[in-house]
Amino acid sequence: MSHISTTADGTSCAASRAARELDLKRGEFDLAVNLGLIRTVPDEGGGGRRVARAEIDRLRAEDGSPGDLRRRVATVGTREGAELMGVAPTRFTALARFGLLVPVRFYLNRYRTVVWLYLAEELGQFAAEAGNVQLLTGRRTPPEIREAQKSGQDRRPRNWRGRHIGFLTRQAGDDPWARAAAVASLLDPADVAEVVQDPGERARLDRYRPRLPSHGAPGSPAADLAATLMTASEPDEVAWFRADLAHTLQTARERLPAPPSAVRQTPAIVPRPAPAAARQAPGSHVRSQGAARPGSSLATRPGSRLGTRLRTRPGSRTGARPGGLLSRLRRRGRR
Repeated sequence: MSHISTTADGTSCAASRAARELDLKRGEFDLAVNLGLIRTVPDEGGGGRRVARAEIDRLRAEDGSPGDLRRRVATVGTREGAELMGVAPTRFTALARFGLLVPVRFYLNRYRTVVWLYLAEELGQFAAEAGNVQLLTGRRTPPEIREAQKSGQDRRPRNWRGRHIGFLTRQAGDDPWARAAAVASLLDPADVAEVVQDPGERARLDRYRPRLPSHGAPGSPAADLAATLMTASEPDEVAWFRADLAHTLQTARERLPAPPSAVRQTPAIVPRPAPAAARQAPGSHVRSQGAARPGSSLATRPGSRLGTRLRTRPGSRTGARPGGLLSRLRRRGRR
């Protein structure tokens, strides 16, 4: 982000300095911001997000600081996550691919293999839920998950995108153009061009476009693979993002119209997102019959049929519940 010195009046400081004062690594700090654990303010000079001095003082005064904050943003990979939950790595991977465990980050190793990272705190919460015991200790993987494995289903990229759009819209705040640019950043440029046909509006979205995680030099195989993972790809997911972009863009036009461009075209007609009960979305958690809107709550709902999804802290903006079969598994165990 921006420079490391505080502002002239000392009321805020840049992210790098704030991370040092909170005794956090930069990656830990950025994740804490994404999760809403650290509040930031915009830099009026255009240098990026800053942290108010009062916010740093508040965090340092909390009990257990800085260890508690560091614990809440700790991430683990598959092997460590499996150990934490007391399952084999293969069972952990099956649960994650099915969408029950939601990654918060990913990186590409030297072999260009995608390594997914999960919040350790969330995995612990999932393992502690009584309703998930059968998923973790059952001798056989539930048939729904086995069928998903056979078909090659992998909801981790989609769930990461659903979670990340929550991070981006949190950072955008109330600025409608920044929120629209956040949605557009996870769409293929061709889809954005079809929804936003005015060149002036596309230029404004480009100016507000958030910076996505970088993986390798631009144009490298690693960067291309990462770009694929960060771009909505499933048809219903793309349709939802397009509809959300059109709706968000309409709000932006009403509040702050873009300067007129030399060539105007008729905007594409894209339906506004349907009510939550009726639409399929690219959400961080995928229902057995679709998905929930990115950014919805991850609170567990009664009657979940296949385990309890991870509960996330405010700010993660992910959610939905899975379909499942725990009730049947329990009945079998009592026979």
